[in-house]
Amino acid sequence: MNIEQMKTVVKEIITKTDLTPCVVGHRGVGKSAGIIQACREIERKYVSLRLGQMEVGDLVGIPFRDGSVMHWSRPSWWPADEDSPTVVHCDELNRAQQEDTLQAIFQFVEPPGEGMLRSLHTHQLSKRHKVVVSINPPDGTYQVATLDRALIDRMVMLYVETDYACWARYAARHDLSGDVRQFLSGNSSMLAKQGATMELQVEPTERGWEMVSTLRKYCRFPGDLEMEVYAGIIGKEAAINFMRWLSDQKGRPLTARQILDDWPQVSVQAEAQRDDVQAATINDLVSALQASPVLNEEQETNLIAYISVLPRDLRFGCVKTLLKIPEVALGIAQDKYDAVIFDAIQTISREA
Repeated sequence: MNIEQMKTVVKEIITKTDLTPCVVGHRGVGKSAGIIQACREIERKYVSLRLGQMEVGDLVGIPFRDGSVMHWSRPSWWPADEDSPTVVHCDELNRAQQEDTLQAIFQFVEPPGEGMLRSLHTHQLSKRHKVVVSINPPDGTYQVATLDRALIDRMVMLYVETDYACWARYAARHDLSGDVRQFLSGNSSMLAKQGATMELQVEPTERGWEMVSTLRKYCRFPGDLEMEVYAGIIGKEAAINFMRWLSDQKGRPLTARQILDDWPQVSVQAEAQRDDVQAATINDLVSALQASPVLNEEQETNLIAYISVLPRDLRFGCVKTLLKIPEVALGIAQDKYDAVIFDAIQTISREA
């Protein structure tokens, strides 16, 4: 992805989740500038940690004793709970010169567990503050440490590459020299040349799939970026297979089993189905209930919830057909379902 696309993804992740995006790119491509611009656009305060210049004490604070208890002072860069929403940028993460510095920051870049706060030693970061990371790829051309797979597995890897069109828009907005812009318009290959592949050891894991689930639940990415984002979490092969599976599922009518047993997961899709697709779902539902008309309480509730999202004409037709199945009719005709069923039954009675 280019810098503009990276900004779109970073803003979406920062504002809607607690995950940690890690921007991977070669020198000069605009990683830090893009992150600063993203923070400005979502009105977040920006704090930069140049980890290549820091020691453990700079991260966890200086120890002091209060009676018989040891405490650690809050580092000057640490956003206080009452501070305006802040993004802490862990810049040059893999340039940390000391192994213990890298081990210390490991905890900070890890997304907090459910109901927990992001932490660094004894300090806890308010949920209003977020963390983003950037690194150069460990391709042999940079003096960087190799990040282990456990650390990579805790971040959303976003690979940024040089893109002339993106740079040209930036140059125009910032009124860069006309001579430079004109030269590069005809010599775009003179922008930064990419080195070796930037891909790190990203593989599917349970944690990775949970992160993908979080992104799918809370974030919306442009179609051409979605696969790239997932590939930075579970690897390219798994991301391609997942996106292919999603594509195969689109347009397929929901089944009776999905309606009756998985309603919370499919409710949005059910309401969005076209009328012709909805008709196919209704036909499958009727067939399934004719074969096995006994519903448990949850299935009965799910069936009513599905009927409630149907367009008026389809709802009447569905109820009319279901009332011909005695066991189902007894269930859906209960007083507690009048808000959904009564209007349809009245209409059916008038037609009769």
